[in-house]
Amino acid sequence: MFDWIQQIADWLVFDIFNLKEGNHLAEALNFFIYDSVKILLLVFIIIFFMGIVNSYFPVEKVRNYLSRKKLYGFEYLMSSLFGVVTPFCSCSSVPLFIGFVKGGIPLGVTFSFLITSPLVNEVAIGLFIGLFGVKTTVIYVVSGILLGTISGIILQKLKLEKYLTPWVQQVLEKSQKETEEFEATSFPFKDRLPSIWIDTKTILKGILPYVIIGIAIGGIMHGYIPEGFFEQYLSKDNWFAVPIATILAVPMYSNASGILPVVQVLVAKGIPLGTAIAFMMGVVGLSLPEAMLLKKVMTFKLIGIFFGVVTLCIIISGYIYNIIF
Repeated sequence: MFDWIQQIADWLVFDIFNLKEGNHLAEALNFFIYDSVKILLLVFIIIFFMGIVNSYFPVEKVRNYLSRKKLYGFEYLMSSLFGVVTPFCSCSSVPLFIGFVKGGIPLGVTFSFLITSPLVNEVAIGLFIGLFGVKTTVIYVVSGILLGTISGIILQKLKLEKYLTPWVQQVLEKSQKETEEFEATSFPFKDRLPSIWIDTKTILKGILPYVIIGIAIGGIMHGYIPEGFFEQYLSKDNWFAVPIATILAVPMYSNASGILPVVQVLVAKGIPLGTAIAFMMGVVGLSLPEAMLLKKVMTFKLIGIFFGVVTLCIIISGYIYNIIF
């Protein structure tokens, strides 16, 4: 499907720039051109499509529905699915998370959203399809939704509301549910297109630097780091590779668009897919900037419990991925 992009990349690198095949710079540049065009094309298509979905999926309606209905456990799955259709990184998910808490939604349900939103969204899906194929993407999306759902259920069972900050406790005591009238059916599709287009451009503009930087790093690694370089440290035979990769990822921060091109190269250089994805999940879903933002609504103990549960689920996911692949 993407052969035409590869042909363009080959033509530019080998014919226009006159670089020799096998040269480190040629390999890095070829990777950069091919992946940039392919990823940006896929991301644009998927963001635009998800913009259509989001236009019929208003945040306030979902929040009010989750807070008012008893769904017998399905609210965790619904919250995770809601996280899939919201194009947020972990830090930009936090303000909406606070809105969920203020709206009276159970804490575990809000955690399900907070976990899934940065991991599985239209940008991540578009990148995954381009880098790893449809089959791997489907497994990743399903596992990401399950990760958010299961983590949310576990965190709810721990009854952690007492570890919310006094500010949140006061908000909850005095909170009155906010309602915002928005009837989706009152706006025909053609009237939605301008706002969908604006949202698409805004998201693309926001992620473009991350995509370019991530692909550039991936290109350098692809061209200059020999295959098997990482394998000796993070191979399937090393049972500690997955937790090490996950824990090392926590101090870092990026969104999916920035880290996935790097993950692609790590896999190409010999790191098992499960280990590489565990690293990516740690970078995207567990970060120090996110922890600082969460300090507004959580005590350090609650942040520690949240990170601990999610880290454990990511590590288990990494092992399962390594078994599958």
